[in-house]
Amino acid sequence: MIETKCSRIREVDIATLKISDLRKQYTGRVLAQGDPEYDVARRVFSGGIDRHPWLIIQAANTADVVRAVELACDTGLELAVRSGGHSSAGFGVTEGGIELDLRNMKGIEIDAGSQTAWVESGTTAGEFTRAAGAQGFAVPFGDTGTVGIGGLSTGGGIGYLVRKYGLAIDNLLAAEVVTADGSVLHADAETHPDLFWALRGGGGNFGVVTRFQFRLHEVDNVYGGMLMLPALAEVVQAFISEAQAAPEELSTIANILPAPPLPFIPPEFKGRLVLIGMMMYAGSPEKGEEVLKPFRNIAKPIADMVKPIHYPEIYQGETEMGPTVAAHTMFLDHVDLDTARTIVDHLQEYNAPMKAVQLRVLGGAMGRVDNDATAFAHRNSRILANLVAFYNDPAEKEARQLWVDEFAKSIHQNDDGAYVAFLGEANEKDARRAYPGDTWNKLQEIKRKYDPDNIFRLNFNIPPM
Repeated sequence: MIETKCSRIREVDIATLKISDLRKQYTGRVLAQGDPEYDVARRVFSGGIDRHPWLIIQAANTADVVRAVELACDTGLELAVRSGGHSSAGFGVTEGGIELDLRNMKGIEIDAGSQTAWVESGTTAGEFTRAAGAQGFAVPFGDTGTVGIGGLSTGGGIGYLVRKYGLAIDNLLAAEVVTADGSVLHADAETHPDLFWALRGGGGNFGVVTRFQFRLHEVDNVYGGMLMLPALAEVVQAFISEAQAAPEELSTIANILPAPPLPFIPPEFKGRLVLIGMMMYAGSPEKGEEVLKPFRNIAKPIADMVKPIHYPEIYQGETEMGPTVAAHTMFLDHVDLDTARTIVDHLQEYNAPMKAVQLRVLGGAMGRVDNDATAFAHRNSRILANLVAFYNDPAEKEARQLWVDEFAKSIHQNDDGAYVAFLGEANEKDARRAYPGDTWNKLQEIKRKYDPDNIFRLNFNIPPM
């Protein structure tokens, strides 16, 4: 364990600190305003976020992370912890505080014999998936390869293998964590089990995870890709119905949006509402083709790119920067014909340059975990829905968000929960949707134990009091 002295916030005037002296304390790079790389280093994935940290610490190892946490304690400055930088709320960067950038910490150790792997938290889902895929393994991360595993693997992880192998957190075996007092702890089911429980779904509230240990699954050649159908209400309803009835080996993500100007889309469909189904059958391609037949029979496909692939190929062709969006995330109990009509009608009638609804059928392995086994408290939720409206002018933000929120009210059913990894603006109301009832109370108790001064507060925060 690295010995430290940071146990409380000891206000230090940053005016007395010299950047040149601070740089000598870290193995990794330290950037400040005026440095050539500073502006690139402070950019995050989500559009519209323009924050200027006082200092960016690009950690090279766990010791650097400890020193960064100590500095935040000493100065009282806001600490932002960045892995991939995909947070919709921009939690990976701070205005005037300290940005702890983990993206240079990408160590991967795969033990094929035990089917486990240790991976540092600056690694992206795509980077790890390619490394594991070279040996025929995978971990069920999300649906985007550029996401850092640091945020994904503490928030939940709902992706292409969720029905077969559960959430990313369901496959987390252990974690190395730097806590607010500067300690470096090993957390698993037997050592610091309360912290381990909280890390699996509780986000970045409890410390900086520097390394994760995952269970690996044998996932090699699969049947996956994109299936595009016309987005009639009957098609949307049938697609979700088939996804719920399909074997657990099949996980789907249905995106309903105006057809983008892609070369393979026939001209008559460009700009019209379509359903882009991302399909992943985690089994033999032959069986996968059979399982996909009902989907292909719903309507004549506009485009069909589902085929035998090597699993890591599902993460190809991604962008490093995201759009500016107003968003609302929620869970649905069902998508019947009336719900499907409401979705299609809202999307057709609204004048945003781009708008979309994403529907992910859940269940399977994810739903067989006890609801209180981890801090992810939505095991019985059936469908994850994300509603978004894109905008270019910041002046449009309020109107776009109002439309999205009203849209969400029109399809709200009985599930009041929210998936923390897809939430946008930070507020206690949404945090309590992510962590309802007893989950909130237990997380707050663990927060008081490991972070009583709320050093790790730039997140969907669970205050210690």
